[in-house]
Amino acid sequence: MSAWTLAYHGFDPAKEGLREALCTLGNGYFATRGAAEECEAGDIHYPGTYLAGGYNRLRTGIAGRTIENEDLVNMPNWLPLSFRPEDGDWFNVLAVELLDYRQELDLRAGLLRRRIRFRDRQGRESTLVCRRLVHMGNPHLAAIEWTLTAHNWSGPITVRAALDGRVINAGVARYRQLASTHLEPLETSQLTEDCVRLAVVTNQSRLRVALAARTRAYRDGMAAEPVPRRLLQERGYIGQELCLDLVQGQPIAIEKIVALYTGRDHAISEPALAAAESVAEAGRFAELAASQARVWSHLWGRCDVLLKGQERLQMILRLHIFHLLQTVSPHSADLDVGVPARGLHGEAYRGHIFWDELFIFPFLTYRIPEITRSLLRYRFRRLNAARRLARAAGFHGAMYPWQSGSDGREETQVLHLNPKSGRWLPDNTHLQRHVNAAIAYNIWRYYQVTQDREFLSFYGAEMLLEIARFWASAVSWNPDRERYEIRGVMGPDEFHDRYPWSDRPGLDNNAYTNVMVAWLLQRALEALEQIGTTRRRELLADLELGEQELTAWDRISRKLFVPFHDGIPSQFEGYERLQEFDWEGYRRKYGNIQRLDRLLEAEGDSVNRYKASKQADVLMLFYLFSAEELAALFAQLGYRFSAPLIRRTIDYYLKRTSNGSTLSQVVHAWVLARSDRPRSWALLKEALESDIADVQGGTTQEGIHLGAMAGSVDLIQLGQTGLEVRDDGLRLNPCLADQLEGLQLRLCYRGHWLDVEIEGDRLCLSAPGGWNGPPHILVRDRRYPFGPRQRLELWRQPGSHDWQPQPGVNQLAGNRS
Repeated sequence: MSAWTLAYHGFDPAKEGLREALCTLGNGYFATRGAAEECEAGDIHYPGTYLAGGYNRLRTGIAGRTIENEDLVNMPNWLPLSFRPEDGDWFNVLAVELLDYRQELDLRAGLLRRRIRFRDRQGRESTLVCRRLVHMGNPHLAAIEWTLTAHNWSGPITVRAALDGRVINAGVARYRQLASTHLEPLETSQLTEDCVRLAVVTNQSRLRVALAARTRAYRDGMAAEPVPRRLLQERGYIGQELCLDLVQGQPIAIEKIVALYTGRDHAISEPALAAAESVAEAGRFAELAASQARVWSHLWGRCDVLLKGQERLQMILRLHIFHLLQTVSPHSADLDVGVPARGLHGEAYRGHIFWDELFIFPFLTYRIPEITRSLLRYRFRRLNAARRLARAAGFHGAMYPWQSGSDGREETQVLHLNPKSGRWLPDNTHLQRHVNAAIAYNIWRYYQVTQDREFLSFYGAEMLLEIARFWASAVSWNPDRERYEIRGVMGPDEFHDRYPWSDRPGLDNNAYTNVMVAWLLQRALEALEQIGTTRRRELLADLELGEQELTAWDRISRKLFVPFHDGIPSQFEGYERLQEFDWEGYRRKYGNIQRLDRLLEAEGDSVNRYKASKQADVLMLFYLFSAEELAALFAQLGYRFSAPLIRRTIDYYLKRTSNGSTLSQVVHAWVLARSDRPRSWALLKEALESDIADVQGGTTQEGIHLGAMAGSVDLIQLGQTGLEVRDDGLRLNPCLADQLEGLQLRLCYRGHWLDVEIEGDRLCLSAPGGWNGPPHILVRDRRYPFGPRQRLELWRQPGSHDWQPQPGVNQLAGNRS
């Protein structure tokens, strides 16, 4: 096993969908699943290509209603490449005898490789080596190289290369009753002898997309003799067939270079022209692979996290970082896009943006904060849409949608299909208005890490203020309790969307939501203090925001109601009235009960009746805030908070969660990191394995779970180091798992790099360049001087929690004394 390679041996049709998702190649602009070039979409393969922000909206009549959905569109398939001997069939791994089959994803260089040795029905033995890339340096380029060698035969072959715009969205079985044809053909043309072009447009959003492909053959590194070609052309499809002579033992290489442009790209006249020019100027595959490897080397220099003593987990960790950077890369900083929860790797959740940014941004902010800034501006550009949503619901300020796509309207489906019962059911998840608290949290944490005052002044503060205004308008005063309440919402749990004794959707006083609102109201007020008097005056005038309203926010933030039962925070008011669930009985009956909601609905029951959660809800508070921060928050609200309460709350809800979301293990591993390290490590391993092992039984092939992938990295980079960002600087409280021999990573803090190395009972911090942070760093509760180009080495006695300066080392300059 290599810590840089995801490798598969043998061909398994049942697992091909999973492999295609995990072997996706992308660059933040577009991504293509790891489907074999010679295969078409069907029961085994699904060669999807997805453009960041490439949405289209369609209507479907279903269950007596007309519903409208916006989807991330499956763009034209640029992969088609195949061959056949003169008297043989087109190559298909299912129709030949496989003598050897190996597929590898090279994480270091961003290359997908296949090596296939096979024997066809005529007894001809051949080896096909395939390499593919989606260029991380030039976001418009992709390339395929096929090298074919005949071992016991010679003869003519035909090679077919094409661009196919006849594709539909069919990658998720439960969506197949919905309208799925998003593309209209515009043009197919031959540009030169070896280059063809295809242009399409999405049929509602009218996004023009053009692809050009150049296909050439080479022997011994030189262009092959003049190759007879035949043009293949029909509506939405264009290709070429090349006639070549294959000589035993003499490899022949086929290179297909592709350029993809859209009508929204910068610095172009027209996408079809740009695609033609780009593919004509592109180098050969080897040149593209070399320049791509250089770009990936730069990214890994910023983003790698080195685990010592865990080779498989190291590979999976890098796989997660790889897919995160393929979904949102430095190219994203120049695009108006958000982060799809399932990446650019499939069609699950229709490519929508949820709250998963909460788990994704910490990695990006500490590595490439420019990406986080751009993704937060995606939210800012949709601030007016959020204001419209708030007004339509009877509120003030800005209410961001639970699911977002192209323009910021609420994209949550009205109906959803339960595949267990076959019934279409009302979908109330738009009531997960806690997404607004997540956006506010992301803004503030970004500001804390970067001190990007310009962003806060011109983008972040306005969003914070309008989100605060929304929540202030959503509360109601309960005179009996003398507390403010928030009614009719859903928490992160997602199972519970109404009370079993009520027909009204929504729940009252979700503890997570109420505490988050108390926190963000104070941050909105603090933001006004951070941006300076001039900008404060401008914003207050533009938003018509007066002191009376600001005073009300402060009052609400101190008087929000938090329900309790049995001495712990209740998930929502009335939670204690629900029935306990027969967990063991249902595990015996069904085995996997992660999607308990679907099982119960199919039985004619409802999960709303039980104390059973899909994923962390109350425990999200312990994930997002340190114990000290939570103590301050509860004190602000006038509630007692103690260390025993933390443990009791964690124990209570862990027993009542089905882990139906891949995010669940991430949160639970985090909250157990201090109190139960063995269990925390086991959950961390489960989180790392969730997609590569497809623990949900078939969902990963529809698209990776990007939040869980990023969250698992965060469990290492912040969870194992105990890193916290405070207003007065950084605090570390290392808690390395016993199974880890060491950990190395780099973090970008306020524009400068901090190198962190933990090995056993040794901690080393250094700032090899400048340092713009405070002139000290906290390790546990002890303050150490720290500055530019300085090195701090600490150690502790085995079993001790106290870190001490390394004997014989000057902790400031690192010089031996």
